Amino acid sequence: MRAVLTTLAALAGVWLVLVLAAWGLQRQLIYLPSATTPATPDHVEEVPLVTEDGLELTSWFLAADGEPVSTVVVLPGNAGDRALRLPLAEGLQARGHAVLLVDYRGYGGNPGSPSEDGLERDARAAHAAVIARDDVDEDRLVYLGESIGTGVAASLTAAHPPAALVLRSPFPELADVGRAHYPFLPVDTLLRDRFEQLEQLAGYEGPLLVVAGGQDSIVPTALSVEVAEATGAEYVELDGVDHNDRELLDGARYLDAVDEHVRRHLGVP
Repeated sequence: MRAVLTTLAALAGVWLVLVLAAWGLQRQLIYLPSATTPATPDHVEEVPLVTEDGLELTSWFLAADGEPVSTVVVLPGNAGDRALRLPLAEGLQARGHAVLLVDYRGYGGNPGSPSEDGLERDARAAHAAVIARDDVDEDRLVYLGESIGTGVAASLTAAHPPAALVLRSPFPELADVGRAHYPFLPVDTLLRDRFEQLEQLAGYEGPLLVVAGGQDSIVPTALSVEVAEATGAEYVELDGVDHNDRELLDGARYLDAVDEHVRRHLGVP
């Protein structure tokens, strides 16, 4: 009996250490930025974003060739930097869209450290910068959020509804993703950054497209389906595709679905 109690005490101690580590290191686990500053390609315009808390961030703008179908504000996932998403932006540009490729605080050589509040501030700065441009029609503004960026896009949508919205690998709230990966931890109690998408999207009545990989090992596909069903969104699933597969970056099926969705709802042939 004493041996059993000793084992249980040891297991409890290990669990407590894991809980404390998860509490203290959670943002290092959630946000995986590349801190290096990527070189700006010749065909890309650097655009400064000035946030409410005084940070100046660098983003990239790709203009359309001629009158743009829309201007897409890309709100990225949790890893890498804007250079990683350049193929996505170029794929949209090739389909007739202008693109603002956002990099959050702490990413791509930008100052600051990422958090939910911080990323939401960055998105609002991106919105302010893009609607101030003479070559952008606010009535043709589209948000495209990837993974954790879907939570950022949902928050921005609640404040400034777009003409159309695209969410790639969304989830109802970040705690759902945490529970899927760490079922042995009290995720709801520990999590500081919530990204409660369904709550933020409750008042949005515009067109919404949800795209998910059928074999997503990061954001379980069922969570994206739940978002689509709860919001009445159009849903496109790419069979056999995982979260970080190239098909969910600039694959033709993905970008064609985005282009068709935007054109149809903006009335552009």
